[in-house]
Amino acid sequence: MNFKESGKLKAITFSYDDAVTQDIELVELFNKYNLKSTFNVNSELLNTNNMLIRENKRVAHYKLHKSDVKGVYEGHEVAVHTLTHPHLPPLEEVEVIRQVEQDRLNLSEIVGYEVIGMAYPGGGVNNDDRVAEIIKNNTGVKYSRTITCNDSFDLQDNLYRFNPTVYHLHFDKMMEMGEKFINMSSDKPQIFYIWGHSYEFDYQSDYLAKFEEFLKLISNKDDIFYGTNKEVLL
Repeated sequence: MNFKESGKLKAITFSYDDAVTQDIELVELFNKYNLKSTFNVNSELLNTNNMLIRENKRVAHYKLHKSDVKGVYEGHEVAVHTLTHPHLPPLEEVEVIRQVEQDRLNLSEIVGYEVIGMAYPGGGVNNDDRVAEIIKNNTGVKYSRTITCNDSFDLQDNLYRFNPTVYHLHFDKMMEMGEKFINMSSDKPQIFYIWGHSYEFDYQSDYLAKFEEFLKLISNKDDIFYGTNKEVLL
């Protein structure tokens, strides 16, 4: 079932990038609260290990092994994040297509179903109209998420430059919007879309606990549809 078929007017969905090992614990949390997420994977970076410096700390950025991807994300959605995480706007059209479509085909083979979603790689302004049109016209991708939060629950016309509602480490804003969303009544469809990277919970010892409080707040409401990006957007 998808959002349109559910008969409900409110939906919540999550999106996480990079296929890092911290996703394993995050999936367990989502499953605990009967929530769904989409996980965006760079297929050519699987099995690689790196360290990042964030907030003056070394944070593990270890990618899942290819053989673990299907099992880790079972019950959720796997989506495109490009082969190797390049900044797409400066690339030639043929390389944009290769980065997106080959990643989509690789991931479809790994998980055993057709992958049709995507999140743009990189920080800042990581997409533009040109790239969105290339992807729309030359790949099997049906939607692609930006990192430009819009603080809105309204539906969007352009699914190839789809803006999330809120970033997952903006805890106060996320909790405030969560309270508003669960208490609101609406006569039109509304979507609460949260995005991030699971390795970011390692920045501070209490970040994951704070996030779990948000999951407790918004989960298991009879009038809300909980689904993957695909189930909610398409």
